[in-house]
Amino acid sequence: MAGLKTHRWNHIFREDGKTLIFAMDHAGAFGLMAGLEQPGQVISQVRAGGADAILTTYGIATQFAPEIGTLGLILRVDGGNSLLAKERGPMQLLYDVYDALRLGADAVGTMGMPGSRFEADTLPYLSELVAQCAEWNVPVLAEMLPGGFENPGEWWTPENIGHACRIGAELGVDFIKTNYTGDVTSFRRIVQQVYVPIVVLGGSKSPDPRDLLNSIYEAMQAGASGVAVGRNIYQYAAPDKITAAIAAIVHQEATVEAALAYLK
Repeated sequence: MAGLKTHRWNHIFREDGKTLIFAMDHAGAFGLMAGLEQPGQVISQVRAGGADAILTTYGIATQFAPEIGTLGLILRVDGGNSLLAKERGPMQLLYDVYDALRLGADAVGTMGMPGSRFEADTLPYLSELVAQCAEWNVPVLAEMLPGGFENPGEWWTPENIGHACRIGAELGVDFIKTNYTGDVTSFRRIVQQVYVPIVVLGGSKSPDPRDLLNSIYEAMQAGASGVAVGRNIYQYAAPDKITAAIAAIVHQEATVEAALAYLK
């Protein structure tokens, strides 16, 4: 890894090779969302809780730079659909590596959805972005979700998740964000066959933080390199506390019971 790319990488991953990414890119498609009424406030809380990086939009990155502070910055560069659209078309690149460089971002984040009906759109622009970022030594995070968000119950099987992650690695992405398979054995098999770091996504809001923490603990035991959590942080009553609990599992290898103590 080139020197400049390594510096950017080290803003996202700690010396232990692990990361806790705060995913705050949802409002770009969904608009007003519970927990994101005061972006600067929640970013400050998450940073205080021990997050390592933030995956967010161009608007948040420009307007809340003081609150983001020393957090590693991953710019969401694709989109093009909103919840208001009557018909949703393929996602596309909205920004490029030059926009990321102007912001001082440490990496870019994009979708990669093998098997989805828009695969022929997302995979080519992902490949184009990888090549562009390689020229400027900017790491690429790809969210490799088989079938996209269409019928996840059908698509998000361990085998399909593994296929999607390996495709991302073959296309040249630097690290991958994907769904946890639900069991240590199958996820460990994926980690062993995908030669770039994998972080697991936090998913929809969990009513019980124990379930979230247990899932993260299992993923880390299976070899995940960290997590990227959004709603389960910013929609929690105390974002700083749940962030600290997650960080304890990711970086201190704490048990779920030990992590729960941070919520008191």
